[in-house]
Amino acid sequence: MTVTTNDAAPPSMNDQLTGVLFGPNFRQEHGFWRRLLTTEPFRRPGGGTPDERLALAYHRLRILNNALDNGARLAADPRALAALHEWLGPVDPALTTVAGIHYNLFLGSLLDHDTATLRDLSDFLTLRRVGTFLCTEVAHGNDAAAVETTATWDRERDCFVLDTPHAGAQKFMPNTSPAGGPKSGVVAARLLVDGADHGVFLFLTPLTDEVRPLPGVRVRRLPARMGSPVDHCLTSFDRYVLPREALLAGAQGRIGEDGRFTSEQANRRRRFLASIGRVTPGKLSMSACAVGSARVTLAIAVRYAGHRTISGPRASQRVPVYAHRTHHGPLADAMATVFAMSLLHRRALERWESAPEADRDEAERLVAVAKGWITWRAREVIVECRERCGAQGLLENNGMTELFTGIEGAITAEGDNLAVHAKAAAEMLFSATAREATPDEEPGDLDDPAFLDRLLAAVEDRWFARARKRMGDAPPGDPLGRWNAASPAALRGVEAYGCRQAGVAFAQAVASLPQGPARERLAELRRLFALRWIERNSGDLLATGRLTADQVTFLPDAVEDAVAAVARHTPALVESFALPERLMSDWPIAGPGYAAAYDDPGGGWHRGRRSGLTGRAGEFRRPVCGSRRRPLRRKVAALGARGVLFAYWGTASVLSRWFEKPQVSADESVRPKT
Repeated sequence: MTVTTNDAAPPSMNDQLTGVLFGPNFRQEHGFWRRLLTTEPFRRPGGGTPDERLALAYHRLRILNNALDNGARLAADPRALAALHEWLGPVDPALTTVAGIHYNLFLGSLLDHDTATLRDLSDFLTLRRVGTFLCTEVAHGNDAAAVETTATWDRERDCFVLDTPHAGAQKFMPNTSPAGGPKSGVVAARLLVDGADHGVFLFLTPLTDEVRPLPGVRVRRLPARMGSPVDHCLTSFDRYVLPREALLAGAQGRIGEDGRFTSEQANRRRRFLASIGRVTPGKLSMSACAVGSARVTLAIAVRYAGHRTISGPRASQRVPVYAHRTHHGPLADAMATVFAMSLLHRRALERWESAPEADRDEAERLVAVAKGWITWRAREVIVECRERCGAQGLLENNGMTELFTGIEGAITAEGDNLAVHAKAAAEMLFSATAREATPDEEPGDLDDPAFLDRLLAAVEDRWFARARKRMGDAPPGDPLGRWNAASPAALRGVEAYGCRQAGVAFAQAVASLPQGPARERLAELRRLFALRWIERNSGDLLATGRLTADQVTFLPDAVEDAVAAVARHTPALVESFALPERLMSDWPIAGPGYAAAYDDPGGGWHRGRRSGLTGRAGEFRRPVCGSRRRPLRRKVAALGARGVLFAYWGTASVLSRWFEKPQVSADESVRPKT
């Protein structure tokens, strides 16, 4: 008889919560990126001009590429792309930007189109040429389907002629300068064949050599933007000739051997969406970047709050600033939000990966809504954490300013958040149906997580019902006017949908954990997140009978109790972020010795040490003149009458405060003296 034993220790609370945040395959999906950012080439640099930091970003891109077993494998794996953004985004936003463009938008587009055609990708896999993506134009941002750059099929020469017809059709903001090496791009252009417009397609286009744009390509650097330096440019084309193979063909369309255009899709908009299908993994990457940035910022703020001490209620007492409710309360809320962001990101990624064709549109809508919801929440978390760090949070060496400006880029990239949510709102407005109230949806118990989940769903239903009513009440015959009447409420409905989806992800994560501390901590975070959203919408819930007046009255106390429960464990919860200590050491205020970053080797406080004194004696200067052994009579005479009075008053004050019982302690109210 063989007996097998398992001596492995059960996973700790932090290990279990790390699995909740990153998924069950944490080591396989995230281990490589976590190790990479702690290596010396990726440590945070000190200072440097924008051009030097840009050169460093492209240098790091090559180091990263050399560390990969296959760049094409990364480009084909949405999970790996998301993990790249999740870990590298907080460390080097510029590197993350150019890497995301190269691997996802550029290389991914080449891999996704016309898979039967063999195309030599060696220059791009070895980074002999860096890839970029040219879609939006000066006059066409979120309406990229209306781009005006043209690619005219020249039947006689068997080629395409790429042209920019006017200033508004210049490609806006691609990283197309020669910085970082020779560049190629995939260019979105309107395909014209025999005078017929067949919609927008992508074309593989060489752009620059080592030092300048190629003939027929014009590149001009845009003014510096806020945030990390990337070589954003205006790019235009003047009768630039491309070979037949430049068209990224597929089911959306191709040029046959006879020079005729054929397509399996009659709708030009669907052709365009098929061409830019890589935008959806890009949205997932932006969500991942926001989640990673929010985690790092929160970790820095919580650690600094524990290191930074201020005067306590007793005269000689020092307490960490985290001890104050005004400080730890916002950080506890931020912790619940960061967990909600992480869980919603995982939910959107998994649903998009596994969705059958029939559910593809709904899965992509969840990805789009999650991108907007997560990046907006990340901005709120980063701003709050920056404020909690005071002036230290404004200094570049502490990392928060770069993350704040970086999140602004994520909010706009891969579709501006407002435009993305407006599209989702229109789709959901016409497809949603009002849910009928059932007996189990009557007012329940605020301590019941299932009841809180029903309230999250009720808020979503309420906003879409209001939007439908406003659209129905608007004058007929004016589609834009009807949409304007309904859109504010519909956008609130989309936000509520994002909250509900995060609540569902919370519920699934709690249910997946065994009984124990990890499950308790996650349940506390789930409760705080839900109560905050319910508190914001308590008026509507009261009006519709989902909450009672007593529950609305009690709601602020319930929120405060939830904040207190989370705040007790927030410093420990930071450990579940799995941030390497070597990474955290690159931000001075994340460590207890943060003041040493501002030490001055030439400061007067070092004189005693230089002269051989140690201890407290070395921290003070010797008298400049005279002897410390002067008689007391001479010392008093030197002080004068005023000096003696000040000395007496100071000594008496110190002694009285020493012996007097304090009137305020950490757990007492202010009382008059007895």
